[in-house]
Amino acid sequence: MELLDGLYAPGADGGTAGAAHRWDGFYGDRSRDVPFFVAKPDENLAAHVGNGTLRPGRALDLGCGPGRNALFLASRGWRVDAVDLSPEAIRWAEERARGTGAEVGFRCADAFAAPERDAGAPEGPYDLVYDSGCFHHLPPHRRVGHLALLDRVLAPGGHFALVCFAAGAMGSELPDAAHYRGPAPHGGLGYTADELRWIFAGLEEVELRRMTDEPPASPHFGEPFLWTALFRRPRTAPARP
Repeated sequence: MELLDGLYAPGADGGTAGAAHRWDGFYGDRSRDVPFFVAKPDENLAAHVGNGTLRPGRALDLGCGPGRNALFLASRGWRVDAVDLSPEAIRWAEERARGTGAEVGFRCADAFAAPERDAGAPEGPYDLVYDSGCFHHLPPHRRVGHLALLDRVLAPGGHFALVCFAAGAMGSELPDAAHYRGPAPHGGLGYTADELRWIFAGLEEVELRRMTDEPPASPHFGEPFLWTALFRRPRTAPARP
């Protein structure tokens, strides 16, 4: 994996431990006009919690940033662990938590590292693993680490929810191999619905749709250049053969 990391477009990997400094710079200026800096949960997450598809349990928020989704889940009765590479993001999330009184286990760690390699790496089982904006920053060869994490921490019958760039609307659409011999993908990778279904074929699809475009006054975050997906881990089989 480290060999492939070195071959990947320099500076493009935003999802593994080496990107912590990059994300610190990103979150360091809180006044930036960044859509997901708002203190609002994703509209799809709010919908699934609101209609009872996702019932309170133990949740893991991957790449939590300033903690907007983690804090929402905690406010709805979930026991939440939230992980991000950036110390600056975790500081911001903890400040927000103190302001709301919510209890969330925020950790600055590499979520995809094995527990024996990173003491802050999450350990399951979790009833929900939520990834809003982390997956599309992983290099293609690091997807296996994402799947391995789900194998390790997602409980049988548990849900995995994903928000990621939609091909044709946001993110690079170059073939995987092109990223190892050409320019860096700008801002992440865009995925088609079929690609997401293939990557997460070991899970049962509950919903896969484009995110609703939420107006500024909405209590929820929503941008139409994103996919929202909800998968369920079978109770009688592992998530990945």
